[in-house]
Amino acid sequence: MLLRKVSQSSSLCGTVLRMPPVMSGGQRQAVAAMQNKRLYASQAQAVLEKQAAVGSDAASKVEKTTVAAESKSFAVNIFKGQIATPQVFPYPSVMNEEQEQFLRELVGPVSKFFEEVNDPAKNDVLEKVEDHTMQGLKEMGAFGLQVPADLGGLGLTNTQYARLVEIVGSHDLGVGITLGAHQSIGFKGILLFGNPAQKEKYLPKLASGENIAAFCLTEPASGSDAASIKTTAVQSPCGKYFTLNGGKIWISGPPEKKMGIKASNTAEVYFDNVRIPADCVLGEVGGGFKVAMNILNNGRFGMAAALSGTMKGVITKAVDHAANRTQFGNKIHNYGAIQEKVARMSMLQYVTESMAYMLSGNMDSGASEFQIEAAISKIFASEAAWTVTDECIQIMGGMGFMKDTGLERVMRDLRIFRIFEGTNDILRLFVALNGFQAGLGSGLTLQGTVHPELAQSGELTAKAIEQFGAVIEDLLIKHGKKIIDEQFLLKRVADCAIDLYAMIVVLSRASRSLSQGHVSAQHEKILCETWCLEAHARIMQEIKTLRSSESRQLFKNLRAISTAVVDNGGVFAPHPLGF
Repeated sequence: MLLRKVSQSSSLCGTVLRMPPVMSGGQRQAVAAMQNKRLYASQAQAVLEKQAAVGSDAASKVEKTTVAAESKSFAVNIFKGQIATPQVFPYPSVMNEEQEQFLRELVGPVSKFFEEVNDPAKNDVLEKVEDHTMQGLKEMGAFGLQVPADLGGLGLTNTQYARLVEIVGSHDLGVGITLGAHQSIGFKGILLFGNPAQKEKYLPKLASGENIAAFCLTEPASGSDAASIKTTAVQSPCGKYFTLNGGKIWISGPPEKKMGIKASNTAEVYFDNVRIPADCVLGEVGGGFKVAMNILNNGRFGMAAALSGTMKGVITKAVDHAANRTQFGNKIHNYGAIQEKVARMSMLQYVTESMAYMLSGNMDSGASEFQIEAAISKIFASEAAWTVTDECIQIMGGMGFMKDTGLERVMRDLRIFRIFEGTNDILRLFVALNGFQAGLGSGLTLQGTVHPELAQSGELTAKAIEQFGAVIEDLLIKHGKKIIDEQFLLKRVADCAIDLYAMIVVLSRASRSLSQGHVSAQHEKILCETWCLEAHARIMQEIKTLRSSESRQLFKNLRAISTAVVDNGGVFAPHPLGF
């Protein structure tokens, strides 16, 4: 499959592209993703150009552009200091009776398979998924979870998929990446944008696991800066094929030596005058950037689901140890230091899980705007899972440091999640720059939306959104389109947006539990209240920093320190002993 802007003239054959190949047996069918823009920053700049015209008249007013349709995205609207509830309240319940029953029938066998058949430690040592495990996964249909049933898959919804991915994530992230790289991004373009002939040709063998798909993104000299990629596609004068030349790295295939996710193999892929039939183009010629972005955006919710499962498993280990370990004459779970750790670990897992199923529910309900929320969920989940696992090791002390406990493998596996599918640093810019637009709300309230028992948390959230919208307008007035270069500010803007989205998803989920009288409702209320209280404080501090003239000096200092260290090739200050 080819996607992206492809040159239709032999005189315009220098078009830059990015290529995901579908690898089957000994032969790789090329899947090309053309790219001639910066992946995140320039896309966000286009948003700025279209949506935020900034003036600097005496009244310092922002010229507000007219948009054809109001966004229903909660994340988009908070940048305008407004609250849009359609996609966040009530907390989604999207499965019908038949879908729920089918999922219940799958959860048991999948859980049993990972408990009794899959051996994550052995996969890690072998640096591959054991053959009998791979065969079992194929027989279960794990390689085609969302492929339609008539094409050989299980035909799962996003919510059903998230639930099974959560189970995988709780047991073995290496297997999770093996499955996820294949279907969450690997053949997702065919699933979303393929025509009937393309789907019938490729999806059955991909769903069975006979063929394995990959999405080739990175080049040796090009990571997040997709504008610098060198791979090219040249269309033949006859228009019947494209010739691909270039190389991609870190692609699913024969193994490279890695820190973690060792069971998920990674390799380099090179194309040397590879001819790809023109009927492999995904969608319309010239529409590949949209295809590529949709593939990435569509797959990110699965990461939050998987890592919520990872955190569940880790918390279970921590709690088991804390409940049985006696020190100073008492079980250590009775000490405040341990209680705070367990509480914060639980809140991070609750928020991540709430984000994952909010997103999958939105997607299953037909929402088209969830790009910012998906990026937020990836950032939050990857950082939360690292923190939770690190704290689990701390609770378990020396025992947690031992290899047999399995936590060191989880830590190694987790480290990649802040890097791939958009580094968290780049995704923070994506969140901030795609959100920036003119607008200002006032008198905001969530009264009547959140459960009455969560009214105070709802009020904190509404006030934070109002303040956030105001500071966004201030920044637009001050910096205009040059805001794209203010990364110190953008990071803090993104952190506010992440906290705000986290607040709203837990408010929504806890409100549903209280309304339905769940056994866990009061516990969820406490989780929600505690999270919102601390998140509100963080947001207010970040807003203070964004507005403070003193922060300019702080950012100047940080830039100066970094410059000195880089120019020196390492630490600049001399050793205190003088030699």
